Amino acid sequence: MRGLFVTGTDTGCGKTSVACALARTARAAGLRVRVLKPVETGCEERAGERVAADARALAEAAGDAREPDALCPYRLTLAAAPEIAARREGVRIDPERLDAAFAAAADPPHDVDLLLVEGAGGLLVPIGDGLDMAGLAARWKLPLLVVARAALGTINHTLLTLEAARSRGSRVAGLVFSHTEPELSAADRENLDLLLADPPVAAWAELAHGQRTLDLDLASLVAPMPGS
Repeated sequence: MRGLFVTGTDTGCGKTSVACALARTARAAGLRVRVLKPVETGCEERAGERVAADARALAEAAGDAREPDALCPYRLTLAAAPEIAARREGVRIDPERLDAAFAAAADPPHDVDLLLVEGAGGLLVPIGDGLDMAGLAARWKLPLLVVARAALGTINHTLLTLEAARSRGSRVAGLVFSHTEPELSAADRENLDLLLADPPVAAWAELAHGQRTLDLDLASLVAPMPGS
């Protein structure tokens, strides 16, 4: 069993696009993939059902046909940090319910080669009761895959995220730079290249705008989960 916690340098940096591309890449390599989006905010109501669009996209990319509650235990309507969105609805996000969803996603272990967990927002986004995304990844002993936006500001945002991970004792498996816009300006390209010239952790890949898979050797990069 192998697992990753996909986090990002900020909201809208391309976490879901990268996680979906990673799931497709893994399936193309013959791996059996499951996904988990513990909390999704900004969910819409459709035909009486609260729809988690990111969780659905992940499930489709991974071929994970489990029920919505299994894929995303907390689906909240306000597009805000999970703690705030939950408070608006009078909901407490229960860590034990999240633990149960994680355990179910990883069970039975011989049926899952890769478990991808996608956080909400950035690494330090609060979930509630003193728990944030970094704490959730640590709780489940998952290494981080940090998604950074290929745009102006990426140097600062990326280094701050990695520093936060280091201060928490989190292991960062690698970086993926996501192109959230079709075109990258010359200045933005130089900015990104400066970071790529001497990355503080392994830079796995860049995901071009609209690209659906990642160009990487997945088996050599994804670390086994504890006890696997």
